[in-house]
Amino acid sequence: MKITVVGAGAVGATCADNIARKELAEELILLDIREGFAEGKAIDMMQTSALLGFDTKIKGVTNDYAATADSEVVVITSGLPRKPGMTREELIGVNAGIVKTVTESILKHSPNTIIIVVSNPMDTMNYLTLKTSGLPKNRILGMGGALDSSRFKYYLSQELGCSPADLNAVVIGGHGDTTMIPLIKHATWNSIPVTQFLSQEQQDKIVKATMVGGATLTGLIGTSAWYAPGAGTAFMVEAIVRDQKKLLSCGVALDGEYGQKDISLVVPVILGKNGWEKIVDFKLSDSEQSEFNKSADAVRNMNQVLSDTGVI
Repeated sequence: MKITVVGAGAVGATCADNIARKELAEELILLDIREGFAEGKAIDMMQTSALLGFDTKIKGVTNDYAATADSEVVVITSGLPRKPGMTREELIGVNAGIVKTVTESILKHSPNTIIIVVSNPMDTMNYLTLKTSGLPKNRILGMGGALDSSRFKYYLSQELGCSPADLNAVVIGGHGDTTMIPLIKHATWNSIPVTQFLSQEQQDKIVKATMVGGATLTGLIGTSAWYAPGAGTAFMVEAIVRDQKKLLSCGVALDGEYGQKDISLVVPVILGKNGWEKIVDFKLSDSEQSEFNKSADAVRNMNQVLSDTGVI
């Protein structure tokens, strides 16, 4: 088993570290455009193997896509964060070029891989990969749902005073502060609806905190988060390589499901060795479906930039 992580920054390196510790692959390639950067990160991680007891071989390379050949799973974290004064269109334009180039380079050497897109804006970058890769849609997934659902469980656990591991809770819609939809009415604590334990005020507080979870961390630490995004991505990789048939939220192509077509949005899926194997219908209420439709409209506006700039 060979896995590649493209982008050796904080999220990519954390993802690679989790993959190595879980021994999800015999060989793990960490690729970055910066000279020596991935090599250094790989050596640093390999020097923990005797301490942590893993046997995964980690190799760092500088823009050498030949080294990624025959990867069964590829994680794409490449891209720039939004800078002060940068418009949405400028960010999408820059990152779309990066993600498209990375995808084309990967597929030259691993034409049958499964791709997990982490790069932001995730819904739009996943849609771009769907449109330009030529891969079957079940082999392309966006990471955001795993991260947002984990944050949802964290905020629920804080309010309930329980272990996050005892909670089932998912987020759907777009991976953004105004587009994600934490499905609190569907969340359970060991099969009991969490709404039985929480007042409406508490529920509203949890939903709001989840939606701005990323922005909250950026405000506290001055940059985007990396531990949870890296772990969330590795969680998806594990579900794929171990064929776990996990039910979790991922960004996937919709073709009529949840009332939407020609778009990538976060919805619950079954994740296994073939990528996403089934979209699970949560039977949304009228108000939840309305929110989902609004989220889809916002993501479509983002996706339109790809056409306006000639990327697709």
